[in-house]
Amino acid sequence: MAAALLTTMSVQAQVMKSADLEKYAKERYGDKWQDAAETLAAELTLDKNESLTYQQIIEAPGKTRDQLYLALNYWATATFKDKQAITLNDKEAGCIIISSTIPNIVTHTGTLNKYSVSITPVIRLDIKDGRVRVTYTVQTYDVLADISGGWISLVDSDSRTFGDSKRKKDDKTNPNLYDEQWEIAHHFPFVKKDSQKRTCAKALVMTHAYSNAIMDKVEEALKNGVVGGEDDDW
Repeated sequence: MAAALLTTMSVQAQVMKSADLEKYAKERYGDKWQDAAETLAAELTLDKNESLTYQQIIEAPGKTRDQLYLALNYWATATFKDKQAITLNDKEAGCIIISSTIPNIVTHTGTLNKYSVSITPVIRLDIKDGRVRVTYTVQTYDVLADISGGWISLVDSDSRTFGDSKRKKDDKTNPNLYDEQWEIAHHFPFVKKDSQKRTCAKALVMTHAYSNAIMDKVEEALKNGVVGGEDDDW
């Protein structure tokens, strides 16, 4: 029984891996990323800070704020293993804020560069008796550009590294790798003429799909717990 419980917790100990997220996105939006991104853009509205923001209220009838706070605190702790991910955990205010990076949601080889895209959504959980408001916000794509990784590279072949974000965090020793931030509002599909159109099309769809996964996981945690059997009947 203990082994089964540990296995279940291991499965639940993350929202979704990048490979699973891509499968999830394809099942819902297809694999024509540019078409899917344009369809989504027609439905989405950027907020006043030019961020991509989603908000959903999840009803939990009959459950007190304290019960919901406990369930969500357990979910957040079990899901986001980075000790710095939970940036606010205020029981009195009924608020939990999470900021955790999802690495490599897109890798794309362009003419001159190879790009690896990650996102760091801010997830805010506001808790009241019988309901939780989930707010999910992303303003930028975090991009690792490899100038030696394109189909036609200006870098001498002996100096190519094909760094696809496998370097350690904050490692600045590779001269072919550049960290960039691309503001979502200033790229495709919100801007039609974009030299990174293919990369940003998939990045938008994957970012949107991850928001859906977050909402689903929060609702599941509220209704059924993280591993099941967390009620008071024991």
